[in-house]
Amino acid sequence: MHTELNRRALAMLRAVGAGRAELTCSCEPDLRVDGLPCCDQATAHQLARAGLIRAARAGVVGQWTRAELTDEGLRALGGTLAAA
Repeated sequence: MHTELNRRALAMLRAVGAGRAELTCSCEPDLRVDGLPCCDQATAHQLARAGLIRAARAGVVGQWTRAELTDEGLRALGGTLAAA
């Protein structure tokens, strides 16, 4: 998927990489950035399904937890974290 990422998806990845995002513990996790619900949950779900982002720790279904990039997510950003 990372070869087809649009600007919004890349911005979401940068926010996760900057430690500004949280995910719900779920098979279709929702994303918050800076405490606000993300406007494009479908893209958040795609990023999670593609293995680019994940919850930083396990939790109860529906619980919010810090989001983190996977190694693949970091590669999708070119291996570097630019300002989000």
